[in-house]
Amino acid sequence: MRTTLPYVFLTLFLGLTLSAVLTSPVLAKGDRPTDLISADLDIPERVFIDCFSDVQPDPGKNPSGARQKMNKAVLLPCLQDSIPAITNDLLDEVMDRYRPEGPFHH
Repeated sequence: MRTTLPYVFLTLFLGLTLSAVLTSPVLAKGDRPTDLISADLDIPERVFIDCFSDVQPDPGKNPSGARQKMNKAVLLPCLQDSIPAITNDLLDEVMDRYRPEGPFHH
């Protein structure tokens, strides 16, 4: 029992650490401030995180036009399921504001 106790604490610590990372307001995919983006879109943060989870950001932060369209085709309808008033232009405006590499030229 004595030798397993440190492993129990290590497992608990790693589980809590992973939980904190997964629920942080910044997504690992692109490091976007989900709290600010969702506030600007007037949607719950969890909705944005869930919708963005299927987006495939370009690792080089220079996505092709095809990748941009593919990601928009995933993200926009998902967001509109919660808030139909979200338009393509609004989404572009908000995402450009928080995109780590700066705004895209649409």
